[in-house]
Amino acid sequence: MAKRRHKLFLDSNVILSGLLSDKGSPRIILDILSLNLPLLSGATGQYNIMEIEKNLKKKMPGIIPLYKKYLPAIRLEIVPLPARDTVKKLSKYIAGRDAPVLGSAISSKADYLVTGDKKDFHKPELKAKYEFQILSPSEFVKEILPEFLRSMNE
Repeated sequence: MAKRRHKLFLDSNVILSGLLSDKGSPRIILDILSLNLPLLSGATGQYNIMEIEKNLKKKMPGIIPLYKKYLPAIRLEIVPLPARDTVKKLSKYIAGRDAPVLGSAISSKADYLVTGDKKDFHKPELKAKYEFQILSPSEFVKEILPEFLRSMNE
C-alpha cells in the first residue's frame, strides 16, 4: 500500500531563517524539502513570498540572488492569495497580518503549519481549531521528522 504524502506549509520566517543560516531547524526543513522525498512536500503562500521579498529588498538586498537561486530547489507549492472575505473572517482569530498566512495554509490542505511566530500562531484555541498541526521548526524536526524518516525505511 502506498504511503500518503504529507504537506508542510512554511511561514515566511521559516523560509528566511533557513536561507540565512546553514544551521538550525529551519535550514534542516528546507534541505529536507529540497531532497524531494516521497513522503513530504512543501508549500507557502503568495502572501509569504511577497513578505519575504519585501523584507529582503529592504534589509538585505544582497541576498536576493541566493534567494532566487535556492527557492526553486525547495520545490514549494505557492498558494494563491486568499480571498478578502476569508482574511476578514480569520482576523477574528489571529492578527490581521497573519490572517493571509492562515488562509493560505488552510487552502493548501497542509498537514502541518510550520512557523516561528509563537505569539500569534501557538495559541491553544487556534491550534485546536484547524485540521493541521501548528508547530515551530524545532518541534517539527524533533517530533515529526524522525517518524517520516523511519517510515521511509519500512
